[in-house]
Amino acid sequence: MGNQSIYKILKNNPLVPVVTFNKEDDPEDFMDYLIKRNVFCIEITLRTEYGLKAIELLKKKFSDTIQVGAGTVISSLQVNQLKSIGADFMVSPGLTVDLFECMINSKIPFLPGVATPSEIIKAQELGLEYLKFFPANLYGGIDALKMFGGLFPALKFCPTGGISEATSQEYLALNNVIAVGGSWFQKNYKTK
Repeated sequence: MGNQSIYKILKNNPLVPVVTFNKEDDPEDFMDYLIKRNVFCIEITLRTEYGLKAIELLKKKFSDTIQVGAGTVISSLQVNQLKSIGADFMVSPGLTVDLFECMINSKIPFLPGVATPSEIIKAQELGLEYLKFFPANLYGGIDALKMFGGLFPALKFCPTGGISEATSQEYLALNNVIAVGGSWFQKNYKTK
């Protein structure tokens, strides 16, 4: 039980670009941009209607090279859609028992979000070892993760939210951080 299957993806990809695509964007060009920077993982948010199409497109073109995941997964409908298009992993901003059961049943590696000690305890009770800490910048950032390291020594986190390219290395230096998610890749791409 739990979400140990996400471990390998995060361990091999300590920087996870969190990207929101719109219809006018070019996901393939963006993926080429990431690959040139030795980044072989992408979390495409489902905040726009184009998110699922972008995942499907990148899975078809780059499936041998990259891990294509979905972010902002908040419903069982989305989990089922992601299963049908072969997403490599799922990331949720939060966690409910229903969403957890749906994610476990999908067999897709997943990373649920937590922000508070109570949420972390609930996740731990469900057998989870790897959690998204979100939004990191609003819930104490590095200081909070240091505290969580003492309270929950068996857990590893992937902080996301308000992390910059500059601060990403500070987060990765923490013993309980396995990877960091950030939108700075897309911001840098748009200014290239």
